[in-house]
Amino acid sequence: MTASVRDLLATLVAFDTTSRHSNLELIRWVQRYLDSFGVSSRLTFNADGSKANLFAQIGNPELPAVVLSGHTDVVPVDGQAWQTPPFELVEREGKLYGRGSADMKGFIACVLAKVPFFLELADSGRLTQSVGIALSYDEEVGCLGVRGLIDDLQQSGIKVAGCIIGEPTDMKPVVAHKGIAHYRCHVSGRAAHSSLTPYGVNAIEYAARLITHIRKLADTEASFGHRHTLYDVPFTTLQTGTIQGGTAPNIVPKDCEFVFECRWLPGDQPERYVDSVRDYASNLLEEMRAVAEESDITIEPTVYCPAFEAVPESAVMQYVETLTGCCQGEGVAYATEAGLFHAAGMPSVVCGPGSIRQAHRPDEYVEVEQLYACSEWLARLGDLLCSPD
Repeated sequence: MTASVRDLLATLVAFDTTSRHSNLELIRWVQRYLDSFGVSSRLTFNADGSKANLFAQIGNPELPAVVLSGHTDVVPVDGQAWQTPPFELVEREGKLYGRGSADMKGFIACVLAKVPFFLELADSGRLTQSVGIALSYDEEVGCLGVRGLIDDLQQSGIKVAGCIIGEPTDMKPVVAHKGIAHYRCHVSGRAAHSSLTPYGVNAIEYAARLITHIRKLADTEASFGHRHTLYDVPFTTLQTGTIQGGTAPNIVPKDCEFVFECRWLPGDQPERYVDSVRDYASNLLEEMRAVAEESDITIEPTVYCPAFEAVPESAVMQYVETLTGCCQGEGVAYATEAGLFHAAGMPSVVCGPGSIRQAHRPDEYVEVEQLYACSEWLARLGDLLCSPD
């Protein structure tokens, strides 16, 4: 069975793999597709078995694998005004529209379409490294699923020469990205009638003071912090993304919860900023407990994706530089699974079809030319992995 990239992408887009849903239908379909070529695959599941990662290896399993990696989940379409059905691939003027077409089912479709080609190379005995295919779940909500896949590779002794993460980069190599961490802060005070405010502890107001402290940390970093010219935002950033609290205008609010994030440069660590927030929270808590002993402030980490810097001398970096004709690469502010592969000792680089500017938006699309470029790129990668005739 063979299929064009477009047909494969249409099939993949039709699976609604929004992160809140299971991805098992898509994963089982990919398993069957690979099985039809005689390629076996292994799955790793989440705790309740509703989601799975997939890993397959083409070629001699004793040879280190160059892993082609993509995530199967997509972001929601809720509240977005789409001109085309989001889970149906629609082609218009050289663009293929659909949720995940760019981020990042386009890359997955290109990889799957090349399975017969990679098998031919393996059957010829010329491959000096094997080709790995890695599909993960829940990347969009904190790079959660790939951790189990990486653990499985390590525990099973599967050798990895390097990883190419096919996020949409216009087929230009991304060699560094910031780390990202989210923290949930819950402020608990004491409710009171609003006419008796001195007897209550206003959780929203104390949360606001914490948020102001976070803003000051961000402003200080923007003005005086370390800079890296590779990035469009060349310094570490902090911001508060959501906040909830209070029950009525005439009640001193007992509870308030907000989530803040830190995106840090490689070489920095988010702990130093969070430690400052915790220290300030301790000072505020003294004030709060002077009125209400039951007051509390908790700060809970919810998301952590490490920063990433490619290893210039790694084989996978050499391959990508050769294929793209680019010796420097770019740095980006968004996070990818490359940071986790890299932290596990698997050299990585980010490169794939489509533009990140189209990701997460209504009427997401990938240009047909980008898919052609990726397919050609993968074919030349296969040639690079072969010994000379």
